[in-house]
Amino acid sequence: MDWIAITDEIDGFMYTYVLVILLVAAGIYFSVRTKFVQVRYFKDMFKHITEKKHDKDGKAISSFQAMMISTASRVGTGNIAGVATAIAAGGPGAVFWMWLMAILGSASAFVESTLAQTWKVKNSDGSFRGGPAYYIEQVLHKRWLGVVFAISLILCFALGFNGLQAFNTASSLEYYFPDYATNGMAAFVGIILAALFAVSIFGNNESLSKITSAIVPAMALVYIALALAVIFMNLGLLPQVFAVIFQSAFDFQSIFGGFAGSCVMMGIKRGLFSNEAGMGSAPNAAASASVSHPVKQGLIQSLSVFIDTLVLCTCSALMVIVFCVDDPASAAGVTGIPLVQMAVSNVFGQNGIAVVTFAIWCFAFSSIIGNYYYAEQNFLFITKSKTALLVFRIFCLIVVFIGATNNIVLAWNLADIFMGFMAIINLIVIFMLGKWAFKILDDYTEQRNAGKDPVFVASSIPGLPETECWKIEAEDLFSSDENPIKEYTKEVADAATQPLTK
Repeated sequence: MDWIAITDEIDGFMYTYVLVILLVAAGIYFSVRTKFVQVRYFKDMFKHITEKKHDKDGKAISSFQAMMISTASRVGTGNIAGVATAIAAGGPGAVFWMWLMAILGSASAFVESTLAQTWKVKNSDGSFRGGPAYYIEQVLHKRWLGVVFAISLILCFALGFNGLQAFNTASSLEYYFPDYATNGMAAFVGIILAALFAVSIFGNNESLSKITSAIVPAMALVYIALALAVIFMNLGLLPQVFAVIFQSAFDFQSIFGGFAGSCVMMGIKRGLFSNEAGMGSAPNAAASASVSHPVKQGLIQSLSVFIDTLVLCTCSALMVIVFCVDDPASAAGVTGIPLVQMAVSNVFGQNGIAVVTFAIWCFAFSSIIGNYYYAEQNFLFITKSKTALLVFRIFCLIVVFIGATNNIVLAWNLADIFMGFMAIINLIVIFMLGKWAFKILDDYTEQRNAGKDPVFVASSIPGLPETECWKIEAEDLFSSDENPIKEYTKEVADAATQPLTK
């Protein structure tokens, strides 16, 4: 059976006729309904990053740590290999469509993460978990659909994405070992990744957040510095680079002549793989944060989309296109990570390739951790059996090992299909539940405009479906000088004692 041909057909149909319409529609709709919250409250995104966690006693994580977990998943080899693949397959214009989808998609990211924070649940150790599966069950009262989403996310992240991250990590050695796929080097990489992964996952969510909080910012800064150096050393080519991007983006004859492989489709697919906006993954990290208002994590997850696509993906894109413009003959026929390595080598030689290779390993490893975090949260939604969890963890380790030796076309196709399936479910659900995110945003805006640090009380939103973590009694609102809720109005305090409207 030709699995590559079969997955090609499924992939093409899903994105051409279903997902592209949903993604664009969601981005536009949520941007308009939130009055472009991703632009209006851009400053607030940075302000809330440093907010300390409000649950002092439990093992909940801070706003910054939650952002690092989501960014760890977003900032993976997709920022390097995905961008290069999109440019090689769809042309430089794919970059423009990645930018556009990030700007629009950040509104979808805001809505899904705000919903996840609102309907998160508390674990026995004081930590939080949540995401689409949880708000599907609590608001729509359809646990079966939540289970379907959870399964699709597990297939996407534990099987599709982590297998792909392992493959891209192994392929980064192609420069040093041209026959890495057949001489045992790919299997060796798989063993190393699986071993490091095992050390990480047999800890807890707090240790995962600490690892990603250290790896992600450090390597992102190193990679950005490298990219900026390449760009500044080729400033004279930038006008031509941007001209190529925009000319290719609006070459409508080539777009509609082969839409499935066009710059629009490649930009949307690789952009979604990279920033995950609207896909239903980042809300799992957003729900884990201890914050005073759900909107705060919604804004922070929107910022994470910007960091991923408008900063890191753009760095990779400009490096690659500079190389393609400067030496088109050498760039012809090269794709993925080797294309990025050649682009850096064109300026810095082998030292540059070593830095990119190391960055790929760090990005891939942090992304594997972040992906696993999402998968585990959804596995726990299905069952809390410790034995089943152990088997699941061993399965995830095996996937990482096998992924390192996979076929590139099949690896990308599987990741795209699983990603598309879970995105379709989540986008339909947040269309249905978006009205609650809008009302919660209005609550945030009202408090913000009154000069307060917004604090959320579920009963302040008439008709809001019952929540587990935002029930606050009136006496609690004024019980401590350190409690920011003390400054909340007496009217809201009174409302907090009233039963919720079903």
